[in-house]
Amino acid sequence: MTPVTILARIIRFLFWLLVLSWSVRLLRRLFGLLLENRASSPEHAAKGTAPSQPAKTARRLVRDPVCGMHVDETLSIPMREDDRLLHFCSIGCRDAYVVSSKKFAANG
Repeated sequence: MTPVTILARIIRFLFWLLVLSWSVRLLRRLFGLLLENRASSPEHAAKGTAPSQPAKTARRLVRDPVCGMHVDETLSIPMREDDRLLHFCSIGCRDAYVVSSKKFAANG
């Protein structure tokens, strides 16, 4: 075999490898779209089953009153005080808030 023949076979192999990888990627995307459409169909929603992938929704950020850090509302540590709902980034911040509010109440 000549070096040109070997090089031609290598190039041909790489070309078909590239075509195969693109085909697999296209099929994965196509099946992903089909499954996504099936999960959001009215029949699927009427059965009361949740879709296989979580919905991408906007998340609301809340501010910790102690350190000022912004936290996702679903990940925060909530605490109700009187008629207000406070959100904390950690248990330490919540405890610091409780201690400071007790000191404030004691001082009058």
